[in-house]
Amino acid sequence: MQIREARAADAEHLVRFINMAADDLPLHFWRKSVGPEDDPWAYGRERAARDTGNFSYGNAWLAEVDGKVAACLLGYPAETEPSPIDPDTPPIFVPLLELEALAPGAWYLNVLATYDSFRGRGCGSALLAEAEAIARRLGHRTISLIAEDTHQDALRLYRAKGYREIARRPVVKGDWQVDAREWILFVKDL
Repeated sequence: MQIREARAADAEHLVRFINMAADDLPLHFWRKSVGPEDDPWAYGRERAARDTGNFSYGNAWLAEVDGKVAACLLGYPAETEPSPIDPDTPPIFVPLLELEALAPGAWYLNVLATYDSFRGRGCGSALLAEAEAIARRLGHRTISLIAEDTHQDALRLYRAKGYREIARRPVVKGDWQVDAREWILFVKDL
């Protein structure tokens, strides 16, 4: 397995991983952003191919197995002093922003996802170790992540690697179809 920095040309993989990690919430948002006439995946790819922004390829690393993209890590520094949540924020995102604010100054691991055909090969563990190394290199003392209560394999991995649960918030579904009931914030001291 090889871990490398993502490139703009990896946008197609990045949007798949970003969407996979949050059970179609990104796709749901992209559809609302572009409307029924435009391609939400194209919108996601444009965002992932940007040089700036949290969901930029510049904040992503890919694990390759036998030369094929297998898994993704996307993360960035959390705000040291979180801003108040904008009253115009769609309610579906408010619980996530509330949880992020509970780990100020952490390195925030936003996406950790593996294609089904590569599961069970250690990609998640390797990318978690990479995330921790990146966080340390950037001077962060903690790393945080948010997971859904239905992602049992991921929850087991995080707990096994020393991440501790800090808080939970209910998932606001609106017209987003998802089985999850709660978002869970995990933190690990580095």
